[in-house]
Amino acid sequence: MAKVQTVVFLSLVLDLFAFTIPLPLFPRLIEWYALRESSVPNGFLSRTLNFVTSIRSLFYQSGAHSQKWDVVLLGGLMGSVFSTLQFTVSPKIGTLSDKYGRKRILLLTMVGNILSALIWIQSTTFASYMLSRVVGGLSEGNVQLAIAILSDVTSPATRSKALAYVGIAFAICFCIGPPIGAYFASRPLPQSVNSWGPELNVYATPAILTLVLLLAETAFLVVALPETRGKGANFVKQEDFKLKERKNAHTNGNGTHVNGNGKHTTTTSNGPPKPKRTVESRVSLLKTLRKLHFLFLALFSGVEFTLTFLTFDLLDWSNTQNGKLIGSIGIVSALLQGGYVRRSMSRVGEGKMAKRGVSSCAVGLALLSIFPSFVPTSPTFALRLLQAAAVCMAFTSATVVNSLTAFASLQCDEGHVDESTGQVVEDHPQLAKGKALGEFRSSGQLGRAIGPLLGE
Repeated sequence: MAKVQTVVFLSLVLDLFAFTIPLPLFPRLIEWYALRESSVPNGFLSRTLNFVTSIRSLFYQSGAHSQKWDVVLLGGLMGSVFSTLQFTVSPKIGTLSDKYGRKRILLLTMVGNILSALIWIQSTTFASYMLSRVVGGLSEGNVQLAIAILSDVTSPATRSKALAYVGIAFAICFCIGPPIGAYFASRPLPQSVNSWGPELNVYATPAILTLVLLLAETAFLVVALPETRGKGANFVKQEDFKLKERKNAHTNGNGTHVNGNGKHTTTTSNGPPKPKRTVESRVSLLKTLRKLHFLFLALFSGVEFTLTFLTFDLLDWSNTQNGKLIGSIGIVSALLQGGYVRRSMSRVGEGKMAKRGVSSCAVGLALLSIFPSFVPTSPTFALRLLQAAAVCMAFTSATVVNSLTAFASLQCDEGHVDESTGQVVEDHPQLAKGKALGEFRSSGQLGRAIGPLLGE
């Protein structure tokens, strides 16, 4: 199990590193396209901006800064398109992984990610750049399949701790991805490169870096990742044996412990702890968790995605400054993931941990709501408010989604191997890991699709 966990973690770092590189570039990238296509009144970007302007004018007039506000709104629309596509395909990716195997479907999605990066490198029009986002949105399956793989190879008792590594990978990449993306954005390719062939995107350098990372991830997965679908029971048996040995050395022998969701269960000599939930109650709880996942991310992602546009509009921050802001949030989140969440989840319980994160989010939103009023009169104090809000967002990022995901995973069938056929048998089709976790992620992606638009 340790080998699989390491492979999954490293592949996530490569994948999310590639995903976070363009985050601080969106405002300036849209500006570049707008300047480049300003002489094409009937072009795709002009029509899109006109649509954004008409929608914005229905709610408010932004006066002298209307162009900046329209760029902000367009950025939210771009984020929504990507997440909407993820909402559509995530359940299908999960179901396919249940049928054909996690590794095979993961490698298939990597082909789409590589194609998306290739399109970005050569996207000299806004329409072609949006095509790269569409291809990427339809192809991104690494995170949900990583969660399914980790769920395959862990028992309920250690599930939360293992899934915390997904959050740690997110946090690490938010530390290094945006600053590096901003750095390479300031290091364009030599002009002579365009003379060799088709003209490249203004940010072709970070796009090429993204492509290299995705190719390296694909090669790594081909070589190092075993297929876990249908073999997870063996991993879990080994883990349970080791866990039982550790518990025998550290408990008073009363046979009780906490299974990671804050509920006490009884350990027997015949196998791992069994959750005291019926199939019907687990299906119902998964539906509730999907709703909570949607509602939370509809709120949080609106703030998260538009934060760089807020600093762009109010403070006129550069790519580098926005990269440092996102990177600092990632650093704090990574420290919290590794030093607090991973160690405390099984003791505190997923529900309580999620509540703490939501409370932190509320404080962060309050700070951001008063931040703009201090920018003209007290910029130093306004910056302190922004920094405090960023810390609150980092704590929220480190806790809520990870807690809900771990809780959802614990409701899925662990499956068992039919001794006569050697095939994995699931107790209930709605509780198959790939399908159930795909639907859970889909609900979150719907929230992420709506969030950036609400955040404007």
